[in-house]
Amino acid sequence: MIAPSILSADFARLADELASVPTSDWIHVDVMDNHFVPNLTLGLPVVKSLLKVTDIPIDCHLMIEDPDRWAIEYAEAGAYNVTVHVEAARDPIKLARNLRAAGAKAGLSVKPGTPLEPYVDVLKHYDTLLVMSVEPGFGGQKFMADVLEKVRQARHLVDTGHLKLIVEIDGGINADTIEQAAQAGVDCFVAGSAVYDAADPGKAVEALRAEAARAQAAGTP
Repeated sequence: MIAPSILSADFARLADELASVPTSDWIHVDVMDNHFVPNLTLGLPVVKSLLKVTDIPIDCHLMIEDPDRWAIEYAEAGAYNVTVHVEAARDPIKLARNLRAAGAKAGLSVKPGTPLEPYVDVLKHYDTLLVMSVEPGFGGQKFMADVLEKVRQARHLVDTGHLKLIVEIDGGINADTIEQAAQAGVDCFVAGSAVYDAADPGKAVEALRAEAARAQAAGTP
């Protein structure tokens, strides 16, 4: 699965930018509040507008304080997947239940320095695990390969039936890094500049998908 991140898109042409990647599995939307992360992007009104102009499922990544209070509104608006940060959520299990009750899939994200082990039981209530491969806040950062150990842990937990979720990765994904991420066990790849800096974003999506498929096939015993 490929999820282009509109953080790297032209904000003045968002409807066109979504239309330029018609075969995407999800559209990844980074919501930042300048508190949880040192950047300010967009919020619920823009997400509602995006939902009106695309049929591609919207994947909202909330890098915000107090997601217990605000995340539900994104689910109620129609976002397909709403991801919150375990570092910010006060009651992540209750929040997952509320997101699902509001009609969305529930996602839980971990920063590069946050270990996976303490949250395995929490993840049993979630549909998506988003592993950050850069420090959240800004696009265009260098991929942090050491987070792939968390991906491998999650892949093992899913493959052995302990968890049932999609393993997603976000940060520095491009033609050079998607291979190792795919071989580690990622299901969904968030890509920003690798898609929207390309001459043809739609072809870039397909190229990334093909590269991930090749890497996964090569890594299969």
